[in-house]
Amino acid sequence: MTSPLPPSSPASVLDLAPVVPVVVVTDAADAVPLARALVAGGLPAIEVTLRTPAAMAAIRAIAAEVPDAVVGAGTVLTPQQVADSAAAGARFLVSPGWTDVLLGAMEASGVPYLPGVSTTSEVVALLERGVREMKFFPAQAAGGTAYLKSLAGPLPQARFCPTGGIGPASAPEYLALPNVGCVGGSWMLPEDAVAARDWGRIEALAREAAALRTRG
Repeated sequence: MTSPLPPSSPASVLDLAPVVPVVVVTDAADAVPLARALVAGGLPAIEVTLRTPAAMAAIRAIAAEVPDAVVGAGTVLTPQQVADSAAAGARFLVSPGWTDVLLGAMEASGVPYLPGVSTTSEVVALLERGVREMKFFPAQAAGGTAYLKSLAGPLPQARFCPTGGIGPASAPEYLALPNVGCVGGSWMLPEDAVAARDWGRIEALAREAAALRTRG
């Protein structure tokens, strides 16, 4: 699968930074300054969720105007969204779950993807298909660090980006696990800071998140 990263970068989105910001953009005009703040804070991989009408325009703008960002599309649910995201410049795709149809579309797109899992059987099914990197969602509700720790023994080849209910206090516990490459979260994007366009505060919070260590 084609890497979305320059040759000098890690081979996987999971290795770019300890945290992948999960971004909900309601105003496409905010996308570029928001992405620049996150990148300046040390979080280059940015997941823009397809939950708002502005999402595709935001991905397109970030891809065109923030070259140091590795922008991805999140909450990808349909083959059409896969195609639209790739056309907009998404360099990785994230889904909360997967079906054979969705997985086939993501694989055919040539864009790296993280299909969502929450059970052991889903992980095994993806491993059968050659998929080694996955989103674990909803992380806290699905069993948290204890569940992922239990998977590491029998399924060490699977690597995860846990997302859902993770904050700065719990993130280090996830990042200490051998099968976790990074975590997804939005705590560095408080609603009041985004509404006020306080990019300096967001950059500072991103820098704190980027300083989290992947091993205890």
